Amino acid sequence: MLDREHDAVQGAAEDVGWMGVEGRNEPRIVVGEATSDRHPASDSEDAAGLFRTTPDNPPVSKDDSPPLALPADPSADIVRFVGAAARRIARGVDLDEIVLGLCRATVPTFADEILVYLREPLPVGDERPALPFVLRLRRTDRMKISEAPGEDHVFVPNPDPTPAAELCEVRSEGALAEVLRGVRPVLGGSAPSSLIELLGPDHPPLDGSRVVLAPCRGRRRIIGAVVFLRHPERNAFTPADVLVGGQLATQAALGIDKAMLFGREAYIADELQRTMLPHSLPQLTGVKLASRYLPAAETARVGGDWYDAIPLPGSRVALVIGDVMGHSMTSAAIMGQLRTTAQTLAGLDLPPHEVLHHLDEQAQRLGPDRMATCMYAVYDPVSHRITVANAGHPPPILLHRDGRAEVLRVPPGAPIGVGGVEFEAMELDAPAGATLLLYTDGLVESRLKDVWIGIEQLRDRLAAIAHMAGLKRWPPLEALCDDVLDMLGPGDRDDDIALLAARFEGLEPSDVAYWFLEPEDKSPGRARRLARRALTRWDLEELTDSVELLISEVVTNAVRYAERPVTLRLLRTDVLRCEVGDDSPQLPRQRRARDTDEGGRGLFLVNRLARRWGATRLSGGKVVWFELALPARLMVQGEKHRVTPTKPFDQEL
Repeated sequence: MLDREHDAVQGAAEDVGWMGVEGRNEPRIVVGEATSDRHPASDSEDAAGLFRTTPDNPPVSKDDSPPLALPADPSADIVRFVGAAARRIARGVDLDEIVLGLCRATVPTFADEILVYLREPLPVGDERPALPFVLRLRRTDRMKISEAPGEDHVFVPNPDPTPAAELCEVRSEGALAEVLRGVRPVLGGSAPSSLIELLGPDHPPLDGSRVVLAPCRGRRRIIGAVVFLRHPERNAFTPADVLVGGQLATQAALGIDKAMLFGREAYIADELQRTMLPHSLPQLTGVKLASRYLPAAETARVGGDWYDAIPLPGSRVALVIGDVMGHSMTSAAIMGQLRTTAQTLAGLDLPPHEVLHHLDEQAQRLGPDRMATCMYAVYDPVSHRITVANAGHPPPILLHRDGRAEVLRVPPGAPIGVGGVEFEAMELDAPAGATLLLYTDGLVESRLKDVWIGIEQLRDRLAAIAHMAGLKRWPPLEALCDDVLDMLGPGDRDDDIALLAARFEGLEPSDVAYWFLEPEDKSPGRARRLARRALTRWDLEELTDSVELLISEVVTNAVRYAERPVTLRLLRTDVLRCEVGDDSPQLPRQRRARDTDEGGRGLFLVNRLARRWGATRLSGGKVVWFELALPARLMVQGEKHRVTPTKPFDQEL
């Protein structure tokens, strides 16, 4: 109806003329703050020489910019004003700023009142607009002449704006639809019924020569309408003024179209990136985790930072943090691909430096200049050790229990995607109670701060947090992450920020029982006896029958296919976990056995009796594990009541 092609409104200098200032009694204009039902955006750019205000009444405006001034000389080139107004409108980067710029450019210089109606909802790009065609009043700026003695011609804000309809449904056969289809701006006198339809029946009667109705047409369709009004004290609109009003409305419409497209693109990119990040961190044995993610500033909020915590066999956990270079939807997409690749490689239980090597190859396959920094660390709560490999990422910081913050000097490595480089892994102590902090460079680097200066500031910040917490007691991880982010100053961030904190709790040697079993027929019976002995020392006799049955089934399956010794490990935490490992890469699959089958019921029993179970393929075989809940008598307010043995279990061959 309103989306057909039309000729653009002519804005050349010879077609514009001058804007209704021929009267010598034009009132003196003093800037006041226009009333508005929207929150204006900041607009502080100075355009010296294009604006005029009176010295005794400095401009007061929420956008800190004075209104545009019409040329005092009637023969002055009006294109200068139109260009300045267009620049004012073009400063906005979102819908509200563009509409504000249109109002500030025209009130009170060009008109005493302005009403901006936009389509509800606004179509974005090439999407089909919603029906029915509804216009919503998005912003009004109105000025009136003061009635104070001696100030008859001074404009001040109007506290009681003229009522106008909030919503207007455009009828396809109505007068307003006809004006919008014509696209060109019109004087109110030539389309009085269209104004009544738009402004509503409660709006006071208008002098048609002092009203301009200008359709707002974007790239493809009409997206709204602008109404300019002048008070009786000012000159009526001329045909040249009508063209100027149409030109400014078109300029605003094109800006709104682009702002909507930009907003949609930014929203999609932001959602894409957030969807690729973990929704929540896993609850793991022997380690507590917390994370934070902050997008960059509005000017570059799409980035490629990511983090992850991946459970590994043996109660271990892989801690990953990375940063794809660049700020775009492409960076976010590459981040998602690299994160997925890292999860797949972690499932193969590869060493950290091998994981980085394969990530480097994957980045090269994605295309040239697809580079990212990454740090991959594996924490083992049983051995209280952590293995770290780095690919050009800022070094982690280890917070010791005594309040000392240490920057770990891990081998820096080259970013993944460079190709032809080797990565080196380093094994370090991870004492119980210590906290490892992984972060991206957005936390420590900016245009005004070197990365190493930022790292030292972060270390000092952590030391200060430890001092305030009492030197030997670190705050909870969530509070620690918030305190770390508080070091960021006000203003835009140059880069997005990812933060991953891991507090090592570890497992006591007395909570671990570990044995090797030869791949022979008598091993399942021996496994039952060893498990019974461990449960007796842990005061868990209630679980003996279930544990013996499940261990017998899992160990029997492992012995059947293994060629090397089978490993059996029991872990006592808030649950009882059993792990059986062998050198066969074939993972067991649960199936429903027929009545005539002699086997195939082992995993069915494990699935029915265990709290959880699973199987993980390793580089040298696999691990099958299951968990059982501890007896209720050992749980005190959600925490395990431990009976610590006098000495840890010995490994038995």
